[in-house]
Amino acid sequence: MRSVLKKIKLSSVVLLLLGSAILAFGIYNIHSVSNVTEGGILGLTLLLEYWFDISPSISGFVLTVLCYFLGWKLLGKLFLVYSFISSIGFSVFYGIFEQFEPLFPNIGEKPLLAAVAGALFVGVSVGVCVRVGGAPTGDDALAMSLERVLPLDIQWIYLISDLVVLLASLTYIPMSKIVYSLLTVILSGQIIGIMQKIRFPKIMECGEAVED
Repeated sequence: MRSVLKKIKLSSVVLLLLGSAILAFGIYNIHSVSNVTEGGILGLTLLLEYWFDISPSISGFVLTVLCYFLGWKLLGKLFLVYSFISSIGFSVFYGIFEQFEPLFPNIGEKPLLAAVAGALFVGVSVGVCVRVGGAPTGDDALAMSLERVLPLDIQWIYLISDLVVLLASLTYIPMSKIVYSLLTVILSGQIIGIMQKIRFPKIMECGEAVED
């Protein structure tokens, strides 16, 4: 563990916390207000609750732990440390934002705007964290892990996993309510992929973050 701790870079930690703050801001001020949601684990937990009466508090925890375990096995211990930092950062920043009223309380009346804006916040924030080498959520850990073993870029892994969950959700959610969620997962996944290809300053490089 000491060898892993020595690899932690202050610049990486700052970027992870920045990404986590942006993600918490977008989820609180846009997604939670507009009811335009992402796919992934959140959508899967709701699906399991509807069809099998399994509480999201149980299924969400189990699925998230499994995703991080897979990430640890495939990407290494430093990935787990960086993911822990970004996850804690997200929770702390979300708790801070909850102390204030949402900045865009009426954005739910403009679902197209909410879908695009929400995708922008999620795509940029998660893109920064993934580029550094950490996963703020279980969805991100799963996508980063699958990218290691599949011949697909990460944006397509996000897209496929989210679409599978959202399409399955059509068994109990009307298409009229899910179409904007489809839009936001398509856009956010593509933005995350773009963030991995943009040439950033050297502090954004994270090759060492996926080594033991």
